[in-house]
Amino acid sequence: MDLKTTLIDECKRHVNVRLQNIQDTILSNQKALQSETKSSAGDKHETGRAMLQLEIEKAGKQLLDVEQMLLVLQKINSKLSSNKIGLGSVVETDEMNFFISVSVGKLIISNTTYFAISPVSPIGKIMLGKSVNQQIIFNGKTLNIRLVK
Repeated sequence: MDLKTTLIDECKRHVNVRLQNIQDTILSNQKALQSETKSSAGDKHETGRAMLQLEIEKAGKQLLDVEQMLLVLQKINSKLSSNKIGLGSVVETDEMNFFISVSVGKLIISNTTYFAISPVSPIGKIMLGKSVNQQIIFNGKTLNIRLVK
């Protein structure tokens, strides 16, 4: 399996773990909401229900974000290669390696570290459209682009 396919698969694995955690949270909160029984302390009961409802809404928003991440990963063609950085690019600099995809953080593939970042992240925006032998400056550091796959 090639590097880009491996990176995509690893990102999908991370996103699916997040998806499962969010679904578990929603289910748990829904069960808790259903089991909330009216007690003599009515205000306390209503506050508990409101808090659970807020947690469910928050998890619902996270669920939408994760589903968007899966859609982005589906758009990446592992066979496509370009000399300009864009969605799906593997970028090697003199200090770090990046996979322009979704924000899942650090991935280690064959003892090499890659940072899976979104093209709309601050560093992703700076990288877009750049090519080999160009430099980017991020957080006061100059990174030289050595390879774009």
